[in-house]
Amino acid sequence: MTLKVEAVPCLEDNYLWLLKDGPTGAVAVCDPGEAEPAIAAVEAAGGRLDLILLTHHHGDHVNGVAGLKARFPGAKVVGAAMDRHRLPPLDQAVAEGDHVALGAARAEVLHLPGHTTGHIAFHFGPDHVLLCGDVVFALGCGRPLEEGGMEALYRSFRRLAKLPPATRLCCGHEYTEANARFALTVEPGNKALRAEAEAAGALRAAGRPTVPTTIAQELAANPYLRARDLEEFTARREAKNHFRG
Repeated sequence: MTLKVEAVPCLEDNYLWLLKDGPTGAVAVCDPGEAEPAIAAVEAAGGRLDLILLTHHHGDHVNGVAGLKARFPGAKVVGAAMDRHRLPPLDQAVAEGDHVALGAARAEVLHLPGHTTGHIAFHFGPDHVLLCGDVVFALGCGRPLEEGGMEALYRSFRRLAKLPPATRLCCGHEYTEANARFALTVEPGNKALRAEAEAAGALRAAGRPTVPTTIAQELAANPYLRARDLEEFTARREAKNHFRG
């Protein structure tokens, strides 16, 4: 694997993602919710920014784009064509099956609706990296908003389950400990889940991110990926909406 990936904290509990292609030095930022942490991360990586990748239109994932463009005017903004009207101005509008190059690395665009109708992810297959925004979280899933929908989110999860087990899920938020508390009410006897919960607690106590996680980890412990059908998936997601643990 030649693509280096780093989680950069921003806002209250968001992560933006810094990617650097080893052979070429090309750099991308994904989902910059604010500009300052993104700019600092790019400067620390050498001061080069080639791409700004956007998974969806919510402000906590795009509000830093203008500041990044002001500092690095050559960076190209890439986002979903179907959401072009509500994203920052795009230099490359993409859809399902399109490809995006970052130096020698290449990502396939996956349309993964549910959180929003136009939500996309960037799959750097050979590097086992999925920039997945707010569709899936470690031990959790994104909130199915009215414009997205539960059935669409369930279909997106079925698609995620088919990705290679080593795929690293670069999620948009640090929700793992809260997700673990709910997940343990669903499957209290799941040893893999309990191990993931304990590991998350240790990482957070050390001030470290709990992501990326992997498809293999989530298949073993994520209650939504483990749901048997749409009915069970829906029941679990709706129960989480009311969980206060």
